[in-house]
Amino acid sequence: MPPVEAPFTQPAVSVVVCSHTPDRRGELLDAIKSLRQQSQPPHEVIVVVDHDPDLLDWVREGAPDVLAIENREEQGLAGARNSGVRAGQGEVVAFLDDDAVAAPSWIERLSAAYRDPRILGAGGAVLPVWEERPSWFPEEFEWVVGCSYRGLPLRRSPVRNLIGCNMSFRRDVFDRLGGFAEKLGRVAGRPLGCEETEFCIRVGRQGPGDPVLYDPAAAVHHRVPRDRTTWRYFLWRCYCEGLSKAEVARLTGRERALASERAYTLQTLPSGLWRELKAARVSRAAAIVAGFCATVAGFLIGAALSRLGARGGRGGEARA
Repeated sequence: MPPVEAPFTQPAVSVVVCSHTPDRRGELLDAIKSLRQQSQPPHEVIVVVDHDPDLLDWVREGAPDVLAIENREEQGLAGARNSGVRAGQGEVVAFLDDDAVAAPSWIERLSAAYRDPRILGAGGAVLPVWEERPSWFPEEFEWVVGCSYRGLPLRRSPVRNLIGCNMSFRRDVFDRLGGFAEKLGRVAGRPLGCEETEFCIRVGRQGPGDPVLYDPAAAVHHRVPRDRTTWRYFLWRCYCEGLSKAEVARLTGRERALASERAYTLQTLPSGLWRELKAARVSRAAAIVAGFCATVAGFLIGAALSRLGARGGRGGEARA
C-alpha cells in the first residue's frame, strides 16, 4: 500500500506591517483591521515603527491587540522588516504595507502554498486602489506604484521574486540566509530599493526547483495617492529602479538579477507598446518608451557608479 500522507496543518503566520510616517495612520488602522478579518487568523500582527517614538506610542494606544515595536536596525524599510522578522514567532512571516488592505482569504491562500515542502516563499497580487488614475499610465508599469503589472502570471506560478507589499517566507529561511539587505532598503534621501528582489534571489538558490510561488488569488489592495501619478514621479521611480537593479546585479550576478527583466523587455513591453499604438493611445505608448529609457539610464549609471566604487574600495584597502 502507498504511504498515507500526514494531514496538512496550516502554519502559524506572523504578519509584519512597517510604518514610518504619521500621515498614514488611517491607512495603517485599515491594514490592521483587514488582518483581524482573515479567514485564517494571523498568529500575531507586528507593527514596526521606523524611528518615530510618537508614532510608536500612538500605535500602542490605538491598536493594543498588536505587537508594536521600534525598528532597532538602520533606518529604512529593510531594517524595519528585519526587526519584524526577529520579533515574529510564527512558522511563516508575511509582510503587508501600511497603506494596503488584505483580502479576507489572504493568509489562508499564502498558507496553502506551504503544503509543498519545497516552497520557501509565497506571495500574491497587489491590486491598485487609485485616488485618480491618469489616462497615460500603462498597466505594464504598475510596479512603479508598488503593484502587480501586466506580464505577471495570471495563475499560481513560480517566480523569481515577490512584491514587497505582499510576500511571505518560512521563518527558517531567515535563520539560514539572514535578513533583507539594508543597503538596498528605501529611506529618505536614498533611492535604492529592490531588497525583496535580492532576498528572493538568495531564496531561489536554496532549491531544488523553484521555491518562490506567486498566487494572484492571495490578493491585497494597495492605495495609490495622487502624488504618485505624476510624470515626474513616474520617471524618477523608473530611474531609481534601474539604480537598484544595478546594485542587485552587483550583489547577485547579472544572470539572476536580470532574468525576469529580459522577458519583460523582450515580450511584455513590445506587446504593450503595439497594443497602445493600435488603439491610438499615444500617451500610454509614450509612457512605455519613456519608462523603459529612464530605467535603462538608471541601470547604466548605477552600474558605472558600482564599478567606480569597487575601484575606489580596492584603492582604499591598499592604502589601509
